[in-house]
Amino acid sequence: MVAYLAQGQDLNGKLLYMPGCGGSGCALSGDSTSFLSTMTWKTWSDTEAVGTGIDKLDGCDPNCAAGPVYSVAAVVTLSNPVKACFASGVPHRVWTKASFRFPHGLPKALRGDSAPQNPWVFSSLISAAKQSCASQP
Repeated sequence: MVAYLAQGQDLNGKLLYMPGCGGSGCALSGDSTSFLSTMTWKTWSDTEAVGTGIDKLDGCDPNCAAGPVYSVAAVVTLSNPVKACFASGVPHRVWTKASFRFPHGLPKALRGDSAPQNPWVFSSLISAAKQSCASQP
């Protein structure tokens, strides 16, 4: 079964398959602090997706609404797909973990305590997926 990226970690949002993430990008976070952009996927299997592109990260300083956004070259690995159930009756698998490699490093403002979660486990998406299938026969 194919796995999808649940945009913004939202099962009710758009499910994306090998997205290029052009234009404004693909929301990786539900709070708009991380967007993937200009992605090229080298691998997209039923267990792992690996792609290169840009991770647009909000610096959240002085706060996330006013913080600068940094465009950082990234190799992104999506993994740990889980089954999610939908009203259509057709289940899908969604990625629940993202790992990053930043070939050129991170800007100074995104290092140390300000560094993005890596790896990033989408725990709320895991819970939502399990809950979505709990009422299924």
